Amino acid sequence: MKLILDKDVFLEKLSLASKFTTTKLSTTTTLQGVLLNNKDGELEMSSTNLNAYFHTKIKTQEKQKAEILVEPKKIIEFLSFLSPGKVALTAEEKKLTITKEKTQGTFSIWEAKDFPAPPALQGEKEQAIKTDFLTKNLPFILFSASPDETRPTLTGVNFISQDEELTMVSTDGFRLSLVKTKNSHRLSSMLVPSDFLNEVLRFLKEEKEFGLTASDKEKTILFRVGGSEFYSRLIDGDFPPYEKVVPTDKKTTVVVDREEFLKNVKVISVFARDFSNIVLCEFKKDGIYLTPKVDGEEKSSAYQEAEVDGEEQKVAFNFKFLIDFLGHTGSKKVIVEVLRPDAPVVFKLEGNKEFLHIIMPVRIQS
Repeated sequence: MKLILDKDVFLEKLSLASKFTTTKLSTTTTLQGVLLNNKDGELEMSSTNLNAYFHTKIKTQEKQKAEILVEPKKIIEFLSFLSPGKVALTAEEKKLTITKEKTQGTFSIWEAKDFPAPPALQGEKEQAIKTDFLTKNLPFILFSASPDETRPTLTGVNFISQDEELTMVSTDGFRLSLVKTKNSHRLSSMLVPSDFLNEVLRFLKEEKEFGLTASDKEKTILFRVGGSEFYSRLIDGDFPPYEKVVPTDKKTTVVVDREEFLKNVKVISVFARDFSNIVLCEFKKDGIYLTPKVDGEEKSSAYQEAEVDGEEQKVAFNFKFLIDFLGHTGSKKVIVEVLRPDAPVVFKLEGNKEFLHIIMPVRIQS
């Protein structure tokens, strides 16, 4: 097999495919590699970690059939140092040679016969979805999902379809993000891995529309974006009853400038990070007073102007959760609703009635 490809296109596709290979130690190299399959003038690229599967195509002039499995990381590094232009791929026996003018690299070829096929979604109807539906809503949700694979239901985004409404919610047990919107696309209820959605979201930004197929029978979801396909297994399990942690009452309402609040939390985090990452937010009539929870007599503090209505209260937060929330939302003003220092605290965005975020406060002794 000999192919002539645009270096940047090949590098982009191979880099994306590498994100769906396994990073775990395995007795087989199959799941660590990217399958290159040339046929009918197209180079197909596939990769999988068994939970997710990626497939894309690049146009070629070569119609000769050839199939090889390669380890992508070293090839990606090699390509990244080459100047733009055409590269030649030559596969023979157990090696792949990539040539750019007088520079060439040689890479091993792995056994490809056991590479798994993509999930079969026969008979399922594909829906056309406007890209901005996800690009608008998912950034509010994804950062609250847990990275802990020992609790798989917390690693996903829960899509809940009920009547005309769609709820998207994620939580790691310490915070929760929720968006309620119209279910104009008639999406079904499902629990989708958040890391998979993160990868798809990066790729979606260049498209206006994508195809979506969800199979309850196969427990699989498929995104078809341009000439690429992203498959993922749905998470099997019961999402926690999140409704129970959403307060129905409040005693203090605070309206604060988001950027200034973020800046002041970061200022106090300098002193709090060595002492359990706890920041004390004291909501008083004239604004918010922020101090680190530290041992000793240190007197570091920051003041934040705010509109405070209701009781004066002091609440302790892990500053990382505050920074995550404030950094992932783009509104000018944030609304904070406090019931009491040991109850979940609700954060909303001014002018956005669809979204809310909850952070569990840290319990401390007064």
